[in-house]
Amino acid sequence: MNLDFDAAVAGAPTVPDGPVLLFARGDHRVYWVGIRDETAFHCNTYLILDAEQALLVDPGSRGYFAQVRDSVAALLPPERVTGLIICHQDPDVAACLPDWLALNPALTVYTSPRTEVLLPHYGVSGYRLHDIEAEPVLPLAGGNLRFVGAPFLHSPMAFATFDSASGLLFSGDIFAAVESDWRLVVEDFDEHAASMDLFHVDYMASGVAARGFARRMRDLPIRGILPQHGSIIPSSMIDEAIAYLERLQCGLDLIYPDLS
Repeated sequence: MNLDFDAAVAGAPTVPDGPVLLFARGDHRVYWVGIRDETAFHCNTYLILDAEQALLVDPGSRGYFAQVRDSVAALLPPERVTGLIICHQDPDVAACLPDWLALNPALTVYTSPRTEVLLPHYGVSGYRLHDIEAEPVLPLAGGNLRFVGAPFLHSPMAFATFDSASGLLFSGDIFAAVESDWRLVVEDFDEHAASMDLFHVDYMASGVAARGFARRMRDLPIRGILPQHGSIIPSSMIDEAIAYLERLQCGLDLIYPDLS
């Protein structure tokens, strides 16, 4: 079965009640396996399947571990998850680390050294580690994953993950949104931008950091943006999304306007 991203999001449910297939080509698949609770601070988790690899992107909090585990279980035994991609150390991204390690102690954690130094505070250590700064490309049978640094958006070495097979960018907190009426896919970008402002203005470090990452995005053939919070941004809105970062005023720009 082959399914490209545009067709997947066009046919996706507005508010899913289980896993959603976002891309399929051969053995390479991408699923949304996020939480289903009604909350303005909606958390998304994604699953990349490729041959023997089963990688969770933004695995999530301990409070929602059971929901994500059950969504994964609809696709494969949860103990077969082989890796967690953790773009920064916040509990809504990483606190479920002990739970996944309990299911599979042999899994690999993909993260940056600046994040890794804080992960033991969740009560675990000694796990397999892939340093995304030392090894920024992860080869897979169906393509590769490229880890793209996004410094100070909002963590010192936050990063996004670009999937070359699907053209999807897993952007972490970048393009996150706070929405009272959450839906899986953005329908109107101008309206959605106001929801992104509620997150970006307070959490992102500066316009310089945002513009720097926007420049990196323009070097990638992106087909869709999958943030950790809020809604998925389809291919028709990629240019608008990058332009949003290029004009963003946030964080230190607003705290110290005289120094900007």
